Amino acid sequence: MPASATKALRVAVLADSDTRWKWGALTATRILPDGPGEAEIRLDGYLLRGRATPTARQLREVGVSADSLREVTAVEFLRAMDGARGEESYDVLVLALVGGGVQAMLHGLGRVWQDRPERPVVVTGYVGVVYEKLADGLLLRHGADLVLANSRQDADRFRAVYEGVGADAAAVTEVALPFLGGAAYAGEPGGTEGDGQDGEDRRHGEDRQGGGGRAHTVVFAAQPSVPDNRADRTYLLDRLIRHARLHPEREVLLKLRSRPGEHTTHIEELPYQKLVQRADPPANFRLVYGHMGDVLDRTDLLVTISSTAALESLHRRIPTVVLSDLGVREALGNHHFVGSGCLASWDQLDAGHRPAPDPEWVARQGVAADGGYDTAFDAARGRVAALLARPGGLPPLAPYYSLVTAPGYLPRILARHHLAPDGTPLPGAPAAERPPGPVRQVVRRAARGAYRHGVQRVAPVIRRMGEL
Repeated sequence: MPASATKALRVAVLADSDTRWKWGALTATRILPDGPGEAEIRLDGYLLRGRATPTARQLREVGVSADSLREVTAVEFLRAMDGARGEESYDVLVLALVGGGVQAMLHGLGRVWQDRPERPVVVTGYVGVVYEKLADGLLLRHGADLVLANSRQDADRFRAVYEGVGADAAAVTEVALPFLGGAAYAGEPGGTEGDGQDGEDRRHGEDRQGGGGRAHTVVFAAQPSVPDNRADRTYLLDRLIRHARLHPEREVLLKLRSRPGEHTTHIEELPYQKLVQRADPPANFRLVYGHMGDVLDRTDLLVTISSTAALESLHRRIPTVVLSDLGVREALGNHHFVGSGCLASWDQLDAGHRPAPDPEWVARQGVAADGGYDTAFDAARGRVAALLARPGGLPPLAPYYSLVTAPGYLPRILARHHLAPDGTPLPGAPAAERPPGPVRQVVRRAARGAYRHGVQRVAPVIRRMGEL
């Protein structure tokens, strides 16, 4: 629906995990067109029911609010989009899902909107670093009006994939990660302050240092699925604890994404909380949760394998290390940082090494530590504004995958979300007509708990038995 100069913009975000909800909601607010006279923005959130549906605690930790937020199945969401007409229809829809979820929704929405003269602008993209399944994930996202690339490097790669298969690449739009920000790093306690972006940054840096009396803070940003085996995760934990013992004057923090029993974007079979129970960490080592931005406020050295937190840290000019201890491998994702200047090992860190990031590499990653971040979303805002103002509305959604181009693949993708090859709901698809009652909510929570218990406790045992 075209947005007038006085009409409130209505935006919907469909997300399947806490991190994707954060990305989707923040992206929505950054890509909406600027314009005088806009009364307000209404943001409605939909959480796709599944193994990674965020808990209330995870949603609070993300810190992104919405005017409404509810949990839905894929079919329920499509029904809601079908029923949103006239003044209740949306101007922009952000699909913050895995690739298969995006593809299923594009086909389902195509069916729902097939007779509509107008429809919302559909936007999708990636939560962070794209280091695996590039072609697969991109082609599953093809068909949205905007496919957001978080950096110049990603935009080039995305266009090359689409053009290489003969798909329209016009939707690829360069932006940046929407959650970058915070004060520039002001220097280690007792050292020389960096040049903050403004006076407020410098004052913030003085608060961080606490007059030079605070211990140097090292943060290891853990990832749920990388590495994926007990030996490697135990090794990383042991080295972090060893670093704490070698440097008792430092505060060493293990930053975790979720608490036991919770899931995020990826399944975590071997949570560090469980592994640390068998260790004997010193007093200056502890586990921390919470918003990454808050943790970075007090970080002097960020260490990770390949987490997007590295880009957040580099954006703020915090010394950042991507570990090479387990090799530089595609399976770990740290190959993405080849050329960054940030690769180093724990032995080097223990000895006091601090890598210096390569400015050209950083610039290509959309980090924009030089202040260019303020304009990173201008192109997307312009495209959304142009699409909203298009006479006669938008053309039908046209994903690259169809029953002509991928007849052996597409039906399986759609079936996972209980949709038939034509985008209609399959018989027996779960779609509640009303919110679940207390008993059903208890059963649902118990089922999720059993699933997560199986992933984190039963599956590893079975795997070890299979190796006997």
